[in-house]
Amino acid sequence: MKKVMIVLFLITNAIVSTAQETVSFVAEIANRNGDVIYIKDVRNKPVKEIKVDEKGVFSATFPVEDNFYLMFDGVEYAQLFLKNGYDLKLTMDAKNFDESIKFTGKGAGENNYLAEATILDQKYDYEGLLALNETEFNTKVEQKATAERTKLDQSKLDAKFVELQKTNINMGVQGIKQYYSESQKNKKFNNTKAPSFEYLNHAGGKLKLEDLKGKYVYIDVWATWCGPCRAEIPSLKMVEEKYHDKKIAFVSISVDAEKDFEKWKSFVTDKSLGGIQLYADKSWNSDFIKSFAINSIPRFILLDPNGVVVDADAARPSNPKLQEQLDKLLQ
Repeated sequence: MKKVMIVLFLITNAIVSTAQETVSFVAEIANRNGDVIYIKDVRNKPVKEIKVDEKGVFSATFPVEDNFYLMFDGVEYAQLFLKNGYDLKLTMDAKNFDESIKFTGKGAGENNYLAEATILDQKYDYEGLLALNETEFNTKVEQKATAERTKLDQSKLDAKFVELQKTNINMGVQGIKQYYSESQKNKKFNNTKAPSFEYLNHAGGKLKLEDLKGKYVYIDVWATWCGPCRAEIPSLKMVEEKYHDKKIAFVSISVDAEKDFEKWKSFVTDKSLGGIQLYADKSWNSDFIKSFAINSIPRFILLDPNGVVVDADAARPSNPKLQEQLDKLLQ
């Protein structure tokens, strides 16, 4: 009997140990965008592929490291914090993606915190923040970061989560300060004559900036490998459609490397990209790209009909402010 009890104890221990070394994740998604969701690590590398079952539920158990992850449903991303031993259930409506996310079960506190933080970040007035002078900007950024750290300290959430989230806050501060610095430098290009370019046109031949004289020119500097660039494509198509009969040309300039030239050509065709699709002759070292000190993409530039820079760091297509600006210029 003693030996039997020992064996049962070892088996039970093994079961408990296995349970503690995995995370259980269940998702019920209304109006889902597909039949598969992917759990990815912070480097966007797939960790787990979860297929929907006959009941319309995504369910899986798998091992993780205590860290942040991304859930990708084929269209949008949601941030997660996963830890072995968590038993998470997610409910959401993909048509109201971020706003509808709700977690229950062990680990819900940390993940609901992330969901709420995403909504707050989307509502934050970053345009107003970036419009401040340097002293006011730095003060506001530090106040925001301090408030977020204090909220974490008072949250009583998982210690590793708090540690990692504070690191994210610090990185966010560095990122927004760098962006502010670059945006201030970009302003010096406004109201100056834009340098010319002559690039290969996907539609055939070459196109010079002078060929577009008499039109406003909205330039999108991008690359096929750039995730944020690709994310703007649907919005760019909608903006192009809205203003297709107006005095404005939409020009996309790819900085894909020479080795990816054919990839660029195929991508433009396969994705039915509109507007004028150009290929920069020397990628990042192209004179036009260097003249605007472009070191990150996507980057959008708006020129007037005479080739003068209206906005060297124009709003993205997904930003409603772009259409507000174009409506005023084209009225």
